[in-house]
Amino acid sequence: MSEFRVEKRREAAELTLVTGAIVTGVFFLAGSSHLHTGPERVSDVMNLEPGFFPFETGAETMLVNRAHVLKVALPPQMIEAQLDAGYDVATRRTVRVLLTTGETVTGNVVVFRPPGRDRLSDYAHIDEKFRYVELEDRTLLINSAHIVALTEVTA
Repeated sequence: MSEFRVEKRREAAELTLVTGAIVTGVFFLAGSSHLHTGPERVSDVMNLEPGFFPFETGAETMLVNRAHVLKVALPPQMIEAQLDAGYDVATRRTVRVLLTTGETVTGNVVVFRPPGRDRLSDYAHIDEKFRYVELEDRTLLINSAHIVALTEVTA
């Protein structure tokens, strides 16, 4: 075994590609992150850099181009979004997200901004390639490049 090998853990997810294909498999995540305390997250892998990332689909590992991933569905038990500091006190907005495919996703986004700067328009200006959208049963990471419109849903 190479002395440069970094042990990774596997986290299940489902990718929806811009082609419409749905690919089920696992991400390879490091035990720690240089972006925050704790282990590396799927969002770290997706937001880190442009280009390709490894994704294991059964017996093979494919290299997937981030730009062609429409969304990532995390397993119901994965609470990545809740691990961010300030999650419990941040503003939540219920939004309808229109994607380039014509699909509409309705869920909650968490706006980590001070009061008065926590509007949906402030959230829209955050420079993130992949954004969390929390559904009732799971969390999605949606590719910002494929968001056509965000609309706030009022009760």
